[in-house]
Amino acid sequence: MKRSAINAALREMESMIRTYRVSLPDFCHFTPEDWKTKGHEYDEVRDNMLGWDITDYGLGKFDELGFSLITLRNGNLKLRDKYAKTYAEKLLYLKEGQYAPMHFHWSKMEDIINRAGGNVLIRVYNSDANEQIDRETPVTVHTDGRTYTVPAGTQVCLTPGQSITITPLLYHDFTVETGGGPVLLGEVSQCNDDNTDNRFEPPMGRFPAIEEDEPPYRLLCNEYPPAR
Repeated sequence: MKRSAINAALREMESMIRTYRVSLPDFCHFTPEDWKTKGHEYDEVRDNMLGWDITDYGLGKFDELGFSLITLRNGNLKLRDKYAKTYAEKLLYLKEGQYAPMHFHWSKMEDIINRAGGNVLIRVYNSDANEQIDRETPVTVHTDGRTYTVPAGTQVCLTPGQSITITPLLYHDFTVETGGGPVLLGEVSQCNDDNTDNRFEPPMGRFPAIEEDEPPYRLLCNEYPPAR
């Protein structure tokens, strides 16, 4: 993915955030030059991969397969003694035409919340004993205090303000409903580890390969320099 496309995607997400008057922590506004001056007081940001993120699943089709996000807070399952948080929070930005592919998490439970914009469609399947998609059995769904059952493969529509709970091993994908415009999602979850806790179907990567065609606007969460 070209750095210019990443920069454009980050600016677009920032614009959506400003439109809905959401405020971000200071580290989200640091420039690459700012990061060169930051010491160990920001180790939590570095170690727990807080900050800006882009995924195109390594496939180079960001406008069709991918989205932008920010990790606002997170613990660290490998450094529990240093970071005691058992929870994480993200903002996700999807525009019409983008798709987050089918996957589940072995460990993480999460709530996906439609914070603003259009409607988001989240398709759900159970997994079977071999961790494959179960396309037959009904799925128990939890949305804002309501528990009910839907057929396998149902797309649950979340309008702004609504949320769904995604339990471990529950396959899910999501996209934006056509005609309503982009969506700003929230995610509240247990500790997040995108390096080890995603099972995609079919298998794919998570982070983009970057072609440096212009300087970075913001550093991504896996690009921070060592502490000064």
